[in-house]
Amino acid sequence: MNPMHFRHFALVRIFIVASLAFSGAAVRAADPEPASAAQFFFTSQGKTALANAATGELRYLEFNVPGQATWQPGSSFSDGRRVVILSMEPRRDGPGKPFEKFYTQTPTHIWIHDLQSGALDEICNKDRIAPFETPALLVSDERILVQVVKDGVGQIVSMKLDGTDARDFTKPGEGLPYGLSLSPDGSRVAYHLAGPQGYQVWTSDADGQNRVRVAGDPRHLFFGTSWSPDGKWILYVDCHYHTDPGHDWADVCIGRADGSEHRVLTKDQPMWFAAAYGNEKTRGGGSNLPAWTHDGKILFPRRAEGAVLPWQYSVGKADVDHFNRDFKPDAARGGTVICKLDPADGSQAALTPADDKTWDFRSSESPDGKQIIFCRAKTGEGPAIWVMDSDGKNAREITRGQDNLGADHPRWLPQPKGAK
Repeated sequence: MNPMHFRHFALVRIFIVASLAFSGAAVRAADPEPASAAQFFFTSQGKTALANAATGELRYLEFNVPGQATWQPGSSFSDGRRVVILSMEPRRDGPGKPFEKFYTQTPTHIWIHDLQSGALDEICNKDRIAPFETPALLVSDERILVQVVKDGVGQIVSMKLDGTDARDFTKPGEGLPYGLSLSPDGSRVAYHLAGPQGYQVWTSDADGQNRVRVAGDPRHLFFGTSWSPDGKWILYVDCHYHTDPGHDWADVCIGRADGSEHRVLTKDQPMWFAAAYGNEKTRGGGSNLPAWTHDGKILFPRRAEGAVLPWQYSVGKADVDHFNRDFKPDAARGGTVICKLDPADGSQAALTPADDKTWDFRSSESPDGKQIIFCRAKTGEGPAIWVMDSDGKNAREITRGQDNLGADHPRWLPQPKGAK
């Protein structure tokens, strides 16, 4: 898998995250939650659910919209109640075709879902540019960045929520930008750009102007962006893809938002990057990214020395499923733990125990800084979602998903403005 092919893997595994099929019932209104309640989305068996971290109460979202095969939650609005939702129609080919030959031929739809009232309203449907349009980043309550792929060429377009007043954020043909994040003050956007010079990290104004390159080197795959709480640093990873064609491991990096400094905080590629879990019937995965804590530390999944993954990348094998791995559970050893890294001095502290053939990953801190959510998957099993205190204490399992077949991609809902 070369870095340009990897962009497709990342697009489906990071942005789309998983195939989120919904069925049956009409939209059900949620009972209002207290503003301070820590809630998070997760996915399981093609569905998305909302969970309460304190009580463990789960509610699977259910939509009844004709012709939609999958659904995926995206950015939240400042009120903490409304969320952008992406749906996709059934794929436009038979099974077995390469990912790039079918994926962006599939029509998509973008919606706003009100978690309290249950309302579902389609947006970005006026002046449509292409059948494949996906929400990249909500930059305000009035404007959204949308990834548009037309005739096989991708770009980011800024538009009003109804789809009008579309303006180029990036130009067609300069590379595929994704992994977008918004600065704390809402004035700047960070993203990585997959182009002819490899994967580079950039920042720009919210309209795409005044670009600054933060990190770029054709020998390295720089991926994912996240702003530090003070807005001075961008967090991303660096994968040595020439020696790691499966992109299993990476280093944790930060760069100054003004492009003046790039720092590698780890060595020897210790971070689990391309997650893969489950067994041959329930396999899944997707790229891992590090995450900031409220006090400027960094969470990442760190491998044990000599760790060997149960799902091993197949070099030279035709990639028709965007997984391209062979299941070898008997060869697996070691595992990963959730680690907290201090970028000031490089110190690291493990927050979860190192258990053989147990893989902890996808960690993030709650908006109030009191809890950390993460996934835990034992070799050959689907992941469960766990919550622990920010210091690693009081870890408890929240859910193993529908029919205990796995739950993944947890993401905290932001607190509404003014909430404490």
